Amino acid sequence: RAVARAYGGRPHPRRLAQAFQALRRWVNDESAELQAALDFLPHALEPGGVLVTIAYHSGEDRAIKQALRGGAPTPGGALPPVAGPWEILTRRVVRPSGEEVARNPRARSARLRAARRRSA
Repeated sequence: RAVARAYGGRPHPRRLAQAFQALRRWVNDESAELQAALDFLPHALEPGGVLVTIAYHSGEDRAIKQALRGGAPTPGGALPPVAGPWEILTRRVVRPSGEEVARNPRARSARLRAARRRSA
């Protein structure tokens, strides 16, 4: 009912899903948990180890991309040159094919990235 009041009427099921996702992410402090994991990963993998991530939310994907590329974007949106511990294996984000989405509609928002841990 609170979401319906906020949207001014009966909201679309997608809007309800977005509202509950936002609440879940806030209650579980998922952004901080993801950042802690991303900070720890270079120390957790041996050189040559491969990291594969699947994100279902654009904010998660952005944090992963920035961590793999070596930092936050600079003013103007350009990312700094790769100087971090990762060799990026997926030049672009990998999205599910239309066939896969037809078989599994929940896959439609998935974004896959992969990187290899460089030697120290």
